[in-house]
Amino acid sequence: MTAPALTRRRFLAGTAAAAALAGIGPRLARAAAPVGLTVATRSIEVDGRAATVFGITRPDGGHGLRATAGDAFRVRLTNGLAEPTLVHWHGMTPPWRQDGVAGVSQDALPPGAGFDYDFPLTRPGTNWMHSHFGLQEQRLLAAPLIVADPAEAGLDEQEVVLMLHDFTFRDPAEILAQLRGDQGQAATGMAGMDHSGHDMAAMPGMGAKPSTDAMPGMKHDMAGMGTMAGMAMDLNDVEYDAYLANDRTLADPEVVRVERGGRVRLRIINGAAGTNFHIDLGAVSGSLVAVDGMPVVPVIGRRFPIAVAQRLDIRLTVPAGAALPVLALREGDRQRTGLVLAAPGAAVARIADQGGDKTPPLDLALEAKLAATDPLPARPVDRTIPVVLAGDMASYVWTLNGKVYGQDTPLAVRQGERVAIVMSNPSMMAHPMHLHGHHFQVVAIDGTPLAGARRDTVLVPPGRTVTVAFDADNPGRWAFHCHLLYHMEGGMMTTVAYEGIG
Repeated sequence: MTAPALTRRRFLAGTAAAAALAGIGPRLARAAAPVGLTVATRSIEVDGRAATVFGITRPDGGHGLRATAGDAFRVRLTNGLAEPTLVHWHGMTPPWRQDGVAGVSQDALPPGAGFDYDFPLTRPGTNWMHSHFGLQEQRLLAAPLIVADPAEAGLDEQEVVLMLHDFTFRDPAEILAQLRGDQGQAATGMAGMDHSGHDMAAMPGMGAKPSTDAMPGMKHDMAGMGTMAGMAMDLNDVEYDAYLANDRTLADPEVVRVERGGRVRLRIINGAAGTNFHIDLGAVSGSLVAVDGMPVVPVIGRRFPIAVAQRLDIRLTVPAGAALPVLALREGDRQRTGLVLAAPGAAVARIADQGGDKTPPLDLALEAKLAATDPLPARPVDRTIPVVLAGDMASYVWTLNGKVYGQDTPLAVRQGERVAIVMSNPSMMAHPMHLHGHHFQVVAIDGTPLAGARRDTVLVPPGRTVTVAFDADNPGRWAFHCHLLYHMEGGMMTTVAYEGIG
């Protein structure tokens, strides 16, 4: 294996087919003309087999954007697909109408159409951008969106982005139809629907008991995966063909040659549609310094959980002469993907795409340890909103407070309030819950108060309750949903609606 030449504080290229996560640019600037981004098809190779996927590309053919806090986010998004699309700027806090959610903040862009985005970048952080239209995210319609901290410009460290995906050669609409047990819907499915009003009243099995029966082509291997009230947890709805790190598998991983001194800042993005991972640093300990782009009191470790849509910033040092695999281990199984950080002169050995023992389910052990370095200001909560995360595998219907999206009651807030959302999960699957337009703070787990991390996506495992708080300081109507793509399309979405906003 060979690796491209590298320079400090740059993203490092994989292959041309991977659309160059490295060297993300051109950099956005305060007075520059808008940067063009085009949603289009692209080709990658997955274990020797060609695949056509979606992507978000720059005029130079690169994939993703980099900016600095204080810059303006001036972007012209063009739809180069033969179907409607729209892109959400995940982790950003734009004005509501620029959030990129079809049917909630704006209309989807038809083929050939464009839209201009222009808002200030007030916070640094590891963010990403992805489709919020139908099932396009499963076809890799996503890319990194990094906002650097100008105060860290002089740090002697090398920046490396690791973006994770779960990949299938199948049509995502067929997968959803199979999950629902409705083969007749495979051709039309729900792919291509926007989020302006799913009508799922006629779905079978509303209120049915949870099921752990595997569906054809799907896998629910729960041996040793833990129980809730004597019932086994469901993990991994979909069996994927591959797990990708920067568009590559471990059959041909990206090898990043690190500079002498070996100091690296990993920016890890879980862009998978339905897979949680454990990040494994092997023999080297790393320092977790941010989650979802928001700084935390550093936590030292060698393995860190990352749920769908979450991000981790980890600082580490690659030992002289070493080749360090950074692996993402699929939750509840042995499959893995990743890249290799190689010191000068280090030999890189082949890495199997299967590990030893199955990994455990993600839990809240790390979440309970995290503490924000920039917590919410102390003040009383003005409004508490309970949200029950429910659903069942038999009908594949997923609800918030007993309702599917389109029949839901929005969560009402008033500008200026401190709002707490208490999320309880009686279902048999974990749900990574994402709030648009805000960063919340985790303030309690199972009723026990804590001053936890600020973030935008938090995992709520089966049988657990997680409370988050945020200040209602960004008026609009904001999506609030499970970030497991098929759960969201199965109904697990609502909106947080400010009073007086139509």
